[in-house]
Amino acid sequence: MQDASALWVFGYGSLMWRPGFPFMERHHARLYGYHRSLCVFSHVHRGTPERPGLVLGLDRGGRCHGVAFKVAPEEADATIHYLREREQATAVYLERRLPVRLEDGRKVEALTYIADRKHNQYAGRLSFDDIVALVRHGEGISGRNPDYVRSTYEHLLGMGVHDPLLERLTEAVA
Repeated sequence: MQDASALWVFGYGSLMWRPGFPFMERHHARLYGYHRSLCVFSHVHRGTPERPGLVLGLDRGGRCHGVAFKVAPEEADATIHYLREREQATAVYLERRLPVRLEDGRKVEALTYIADRKHNQYAGRLSFDDIVALVRHGEGISGRNPDYVRSTYEHLLGMGVHDPLLERLTEAVA
């Protein structure tokens, strides 16, 4: 692994297009062993406990194309604190440092958040109709759930990544 002393952060959903922390470098990256999935009921950012939305998580298996951010050493502690507040509002994600491959071939260890399958907000695999219903009506402190899905889909397209589920979902909730 290179850059062992640097903090790297891997984003696969809204962190790709709204990281919310300063960074020195930004690279397309791949994480192996996990895939992007609409598998988390959102009770804060894109929904409420009474009317949950649905957000992305990293679930076991496959690979995920996302973005890796290199954070300056003097910003590392503040970035980790910020990410824990943002991503761990209900502790639905497990914080991990996992190897990712940058677009230039370098391999770095990156802080990332994977879905906790034991958490009550883990949605698992849902039917497309259930996904549409949850996304269509979800709204939380970070905004409307359809906007989250559209922004993520558009950002992935801009990276050259085609996600058929997000494409169908974006059209269905437009």
